[in-house]
Amino acid sequence: MKKHKSIIIFLIKFFVTYFLLVTIYNTYLQRSQEKEGVYKTASITTLVADQTVKVLTFFDYSVEAVQHDKEVSVKLIIEGKYTARVIEGCNSISLIVLFISFIIAFSGSLKATFFYSLFGSLFIYTINVLRIAFLTVMIYKYPENQEFLHGLVFPAIIYGTIFMLWVIWVNQFSKFKK
Repeated sequence: MKKHKSIIIFLIKFFVTYFLLVTIYNTYLQRSQEKEGVYKTASITTLVADQTVKVLTFFDYSVEAVQHDKEVSVKLIIEGKYTARVIEGCNSISLIVLFISFIIAFSGSLKATFFYSLFGSLFIYTINVLRIAFLTVMIYKYPENQEFLHGLVFPAIIYGTIFMLWVIWVNQFSKFKK
């Protein structure tokens, strides 16, 4: 048992953190989304869509984000063409929950764990907004490649970012670096 103590502690810290954060997030979703009648997307998902619009507008695209009237999503309309939609899974919160759970499970000092979790989460969120903006433009310009772009290229960007942050954390800040 003593031989596996660090693994057991890692797993306990990971799963307790993960289930706590998932419970908080799911409670937020239940209170902030409307899935019947007039659809309403959670405010964080709407915020991601609105920030995507701001990024694309900065690059001189005519873009708007419109609440979908038949599902819980926000439509991204670029140059008058409905190109993409932002759903709850696109807002990066589920990935941030996973990221924070891993950081806490491989914790370093309290200060380092807190700040790395905070700034890593903000970095993931920002990369995600840029990823959605880029994906929207690529689907607009190359609609025939939508499956490849959405299914392979763009998940690789966000998962690659998270993996890179985890590697940096474990090698530079966690107590396990020793």
